[in-house]
Amino acid sequence: MKDAFRSSEDRSVLADERAAIMGDRSLRELISLADDEGNSVSVNVVGRSPGWSAGLDAEIVVETPFVSGRIYLALDVARLESWADALDRLDAGEDVGWMEMSRGPSIFVQLTGERDCPEVVVEDESGSMVTVRVPLVPPDDWIADHRRRLRQVMDHWVPLLSA
Repeated sequence: MKDAFRSSEDRSVLADERAAIMGDRSLRELISLADDEGNSVSVNVVGRSPGWSAGLDAEIVVETPFVSGRIYLALDVARLESWADALDRLDAGEDVGWMEMSRGPSIFVQLTGERDCPEVVVEDESGSMVTVRVPLVPPDDWIADHRRRLRQVMDHWVPLLSA
C-alpha cells in the first residue's frame, strides 16, 4: 500500500536500485558468518528505506539445520559506525553486543560461547521475544572480511542517504 503513494518515477528508481544490489552481493551483505555445519547468521541490506530518508531497510537472517528465520532491521549511519566499533572490540578479544540498547533486534558475538566455540546470539526482545543462539566457527580472517564488507556497504549506501 505504501507504493500506491509513490510516483511511478520513485517506484522505478527503487526497483532499479534493488535489482542492482541483488546482482552485487558485496553491496548488500554487511554480515555473513557461516560454518561447515550449515549454521549461519547474516545481515543483508535490502535498500533505502522508503519511509526514512536517512535509513536503510535490512534483515537479519539465521539459518541452521534446526531453525531458520529472518527479521526486519532498520540501519542508519550511526548503527553502521557502531558495527565498526564492535569489530574493533572483537579484534581486541572482547565479546560484543551490537544494537543492544535500541529498539528492535540485537546481535551479540561471543568469542567463546556456551559450547567452547564462538556464538552469535540474535535477540528480539522488543518484538517476538525470541532469542536464537548459533554456535559457529568463522574463518581466521573473518574480522578483516567484515571490515571490508562494512566499508563497501558504507561507500555505496551512505552517500545515498540524507541526514
